[in-house]
Amino acid sequence: MLKQVEGSQAVAEAVAMCRPEVISAYPITPQTHIVEDLGTMVKAGDIENCEFLLVESEFGALSACIGSSAAGARSYTATSSQGMLFMMEAVYNASGMGLPIVMTVGNRAIGAPINIWNDWGDSMSARDGGWLQLFVESNQQAVDVHIQAFKLAEELSLPVMVCMDGFILTHSYSQVDIPEQSQVDEFLPPFEPRQVLDPASPLSMGAMVGPEAFTEVRFLSHQKQLDALDLIPQQAAEFEAIFGRDSGGLVKEFDCAGAETVVITMGSVIGTMKEVLVDMRAEGFSIGALTIRSFRPFPSAALQRALKDAKRVIVFEKSLAVGMGGIVSMNVRMALKDDPIKVQSVIGGLGGRPITRAGLRRMFEKGLQDQLEEPHFHDIDMGIVERELEREKQQRHSGSTAENILYDVGVVAAAKTI
Repeated sequence: MLKQVEGSQAVAEAVAMCRPEVISAYPITPQTHIVEDLGTMVKAGDIENCEFLLVESEFGALSACIGSSAAGARSYTATSSQGMLFMMEAVYNASGMGLPIVMTVGNRAIGAPINIWNDWGDSMSARDGGWLQLFVESNQQAVDVHIQAFKLAEELSLPVMVCMDGFILTHSYSQVDIPEQSQVDEFLPPFEPRQVLDPASPLSMGAMVGPEAFTEVRFLSHQKQLDALDLIPQQAAEFEAIFGRDSGGLVKEFDCAGAETVVITMGSVIGTMKEVLVDMRAEGFSIGALTIRSFRPFPSAALQRALKDAKRVIVFEKSLAVGMGGIVSMNVRMALKDDPIKVQSVIGGLGGRPITRAGLRRMFEKGLQDQLEEPHFHDIDMGIVERELEREKQQRHSGSTAENILYDVGVVAAAKTI
């Protein structure tokens, strides 16, 4: 059924149709609307046989899901930003115990300085936590991938994060095709856990493991991620056969075949990029795009196949490994280590900075001429940076960097005159 709906509400409706038995929640912007809507549905009896747990913290939210999943209940939660960091111990525990929890991450920057807008810092902080990480491009895909996430998690007995750009998707209204319950039931079978706590058959979950076996346990977690590289496209094809939409898989290509230059990104920014690239192709530029839908596991073989004709790659990402550079670009370089393809790293959109068509066009044109510095910080004001560096050189007590920059750009001064 087509609806004009907020992204968070659409996700809540999709999760509800997956028939969760436990929803554990602690609010943090920008994922709050999702769990609020689910709480309303549980209270109204619209989700049968489901317990909604409003806990005391993000750590408690995921910890409760660990307990409920271990007891055999289909379990769901959501988080963002600092909430992800607060639950990090439980993030590793959930994957290490092989529990098929699904969690929405409304991607948001991590402070300090405090910032509630979108980038991928939270998901990237957990990239080695053993969860599958699926990034979505639109609210329609967010709906569809959540349904696939439950099936994927329960088949592999691994937790799955569905990562959607905070505010850009979670709070935007768009037309979404909300599926019928019968379609979801056809695709997603009842939960049959691979492991479950049972008083009649006692066992240990999350047991102490020493050096004699820890490597083997970790390798098996790695092997499950590799198994997902086959399962993700298989289940995406099953989903398309029932729902009639391509909304999953490892990667998605846009005019990659024969293109000399391919832009790689994740999440919603591909929408703006496609508009720019359509114009550039019409002008004769040999340029295409590819969006990574599965960041963990990383689709190395799929990238190699898609980029077989490319001479250069421009990786655009909303994440930064401080002191190193782009995180996604590092993964791309590793995947292409045996191919003679030039990889250029572009970091942009940090803390929600707008990504405009004009700015992308300028950056792409420099990239086509191999003129991007490594890494390239998109639309950065180096005058502000250099002013702060000079201030620190001249003054031992130069003060807070963040506040100094706010004064430099006029935000603090403007606020004080109101």
